[in-house]
Amino acid sequence: MTTPAGSGTGFGTVSWWGLSPALDLQAESPPVDPDSQANTEDRTTELDVLLLGSVDGRHLLRTLARAALWPRRRFNFYVLENNLEAVARHMLIFSLALEEPEKMGLQERSETFLEVWGNALLRPPVAAFVRAQADRLAHLVPEPDRLVEQLPWLSLSALKFRERDALEAVFRFWAGGEKGQETFPMSRLWDSRLRHYLGSRYDARRGVSDWDLHMKLHDRGAQVIHTREFRRWRDTGVAFELRDSSAYHVPNRTLASGRLLSHHGERVAVRGYWGDIATGPFVAFGIETDDESLLQTSNGQPVKTAGEITQHNVTELLREMAVWGRPRAAQGYPVGEQPLQDRTAEPRPSAAPAPESFTVHFLSLGSAQTLHHKSCYKGRFQLLYVACGMVQLLSPELGACLAPGGNLIVELARYLVDLRQEQLQGFATRVGELAQAAGFAPQIGARPSETFARFYKSGDLAPASIDPAMESGTPPPEVLAPSLEAMSPPCEDQIQQLEGRAPGSEPLELPSLSQGSLLEALAPIQEALATPNSESDSQTRV
Repeated sequence: MTTPAGSGTGFGTVSWWGLSPALDLQAESPPVDPDSQANTEDRTTELDVLLLGSVDGRHLLRTLARAALWPRRRFNFYVLENNLEAVARHMLIFSLALEEPEKMGLQERSETFLEVWGNALLRPPVAAFVRAQADRLAHLVPEPDRLVEQLPWLSLSALKFRERDALEAVFRFWAGGEKGQETFPMSRLWDSRLRHYLGSRYDARRGVSDWDLHMKLHDRGAQVIHTREFRRWRDTGVAFELRDSSAYHVPNRTLASGRLLSHHGERVAVRGYWGDIATGPFVAFGIETDDESLLQTSNGQPVKTAGEITQHNVTELLREMAVWGRPRAAQGYPVGEQPLQDRTAEPRPSAAPAPESFTVHFLSLGSAQTLHHKSCYKGRFQLLYVACGMVQLLSPELGACLAPGGNLIVELARYLVDLRQEQLQGFATRVGELAQAAGFAPQIGARPSETFARFYKSGDLAPASIDPAMESGTPPPEVLAPSLEAMSPPCEDQIQQLEGRAPGSEPLELPSLSQGSLLEALAPIQEALATPNSESDSQTRV
């Protein structure tokens, strides 16, 4: 069995990290109008951003870390994910980023962040931190008053009660350590998924890894990813090895998600790893940096690896988050720190925001097409961000939530190594069609980019109707991560049986609980290209 190039299956059905560099959302938003949206009490303008599929919070964290470079604003981030495990990871990552310096030093925080965010295996101290934080969050989720008191930046009011119960179940699974590693045998699950993905190429996986890195990722702008670190991640799932390799042996439960599979004619709920095994978590923080010295080359080779650049960027990001509330006017920044001048007014140093100056609102799963029915969301947002795995949700109904003149940023599939060049171009073309149908036009004067597509909503541009042929070309959502409210942790025997019957496993479609994946958006492209020998989801994803 060989999985052909262009299948897209290495992306998985659940996204755990971003496939594009982190953005400063203030630099992407329309210019600030000091006379609009001003709070009558403190005259602080607000920035309302809707993010679909941001998964790891990188855009939010970078925006907050650079807030002192801009005029003071209050941020309202509305985040919509396609599974509750992603919501739980958002909460865990933000809790870590906002941890008091007296409790956890900067280096320890940055290392913990990297391991939890991008490693399949953790060191025991990091795993203990995850269990402690998960236990704390599990007790806070069902108690709104305590949640507001201890996490004032978080709002779960838009979630349904069953979603909150499922979110609590996710945290309790993370916190549980009594059943040992076999409850979630990450190493075995990773290897099993890799075997099904590579098929007959598994024995030559080192050559496949080198080809994907040098002929695809390097050619697409990620030259700093080193062969050694990419091989290690492909083989073990450990992207950031900050200590001796033997220290990483505890499964990272935050990368677990639930799924319903068919086994002997019955639907069985299992937990597994259904995420990315092709690209890796190096792109989000590891291929761009404000410190140009980290991108220098010697004899044609980068002097720093993507892991080293990621650690530097995350450390600086957490350092900026740690000094919130302190005057920053005296701090200097290199020229490269300044955001684009053609997108907003010239930034100026200001006092850093206080923690209560931003709120992260998590929206109910499956609410993308119904937000415009609520008056509080219609025409509210100045910026809409859509990840590449959720572009099928871009519609006139979603476009109605943006104010006239608002901006749309769509993540393209540039760093998906599964896809051929013609598929990447076809994906970008489809994004443009969906954006136009939703009432957007390309931004005038926007710098060319193969990573993001930028649009704006014109007040004179009437939303176009969706072409029936285009609409019919998108299949119904395939299963991602079903709610865990009725799901008990599977025993080891269930997982082993399902792995053994992977080619016959059939995913149960739950459109009400999931939003689809990148494969849905690519389906019309793949059909047009008539890729031969493509294999089904169930044959490649266990």
